[in-house]
Amino acid sequence: MASEHRSFCKDIYLLTSKFPEDEKYGLVSQFRSVSISIPSNIAEGCSRISNKDFSRFLVIALGPCYEVETQLLLSYDLGFISKTDLENYTETLMSVVKMMSEFNSTLS
Repeated sequence: MASEHRSFCKDIYLLTSKFPEDEKYGLVSQFRSVSISIPSNIAEGCSRISNKDFSRFLVIALGPCYEVETQLLLSYDLGFISKTDLENYTETLMSVVKMMSEFNSTLS
């Protein structure tokens, strides 16, 4: 499961590398930070002893997913990404969210 999240994080890095230089400390920094927190929270959850604790970290990881979605929409609104990029990244992100939610339901 975590490999999909790491791959998505890498894709966000590659996508934001094409953003304007003046966004380096703005949207790019925020985008990257939030995308990193998704696999990081999952990894931290894996280190927990109980399924209940792991489940809590999966829920925490969902928050940054929706932050990324908002940043994708804003990036499209600002003309930094194409409609195709928006649709593709959003589809991948929703797949990640679904995967995490389904896995989390098995921990209860």
